[in-house]
Amino acid sequence: MKKTFQGVVVSTSMMKTVVVEVERKFRHKLYQKVIKRSKRFNAHNELEGVAVGDEVAMQETRPLSKTKRFIIIEKITK
Repeated sequence: MKKTFQGVVVSTSMMKTVVVEVERKFRHKLYQKVIKRSKRFNAHNELEGVAVGDEVAMQETRPLSKTKRFIIIEKITK
């Protein structure tokens, strides 16, 4: 099964590539505090009108370049 993530577009300066920041929350095992961690992924973008700040869904795919392993499948919100 292919992994899917939801994140926020933080950069669109490349031609067909966008940088998506995915945030996850988890609880610390000992202290039970909720911790937020974020990671940035390069994703291939064929959709029109994706801008910085948009929330998108992306899916894992074969390696498209040195750093691109995801494609944008849909734009969720603006």
